[in-house]
Amino acid sequence: MSVHFEERSGVIPCNTPWGNWSQTMEEVFIEVNVPRGTSGKEVKCNLGSKQIELHVKGQQVFKGKLFGITVADEGTWTLEDKCLIRIVLMKTNREAGNCWSSLLEGEYCADAWLQDQMQRKLTLERFQRENPGFDFSGAEISGNFAGGGPDFSSLQK
Repeated sequence: MSVHFEERSGVIPCNTPWGNWSQTMEEVFIEVNVPRGTSGKEVKCNLGSKQIELHVKGQQVFKGKLFGITVADEGTWTLEDKCLIRIVLMKTNREAGNCWSSLLEGEYCADAWLQDQMQRKLTLERFQRENPGFDFSGAEISGNFAGGGPDFSSLQK
């Protein structure tokens, strides 16, 4: 369901010197622009549950502690068209309130406006999951959406 919502609602990327990163409730997506003609043998990518490291053609692109914890053996990377590396990390905490404010601790941070937009989107994604018959992809949200929005779990259906 997340993919369908994501296709309709668009992506809110956090731009970086090497590309960008974005997130859904379940995943973190990283896109790294690399020199055209890069081969898979020239890419060294280590994905851990708390750490990430990427080297291309012997040069470090990034290395550090992830903002949140991921499922290490579910992380993947691909090289597309010999010029773009896509990395997908699976979050362990898949709640709408788990909005990463940066990719690495203290690095590649989303500014306040972008963080707000990311949190709004994760809250709408949560509403979409809780109400599959409705389309929240173009909805606007205001009020208390920080931390994933209001908790309606105690209400009777």
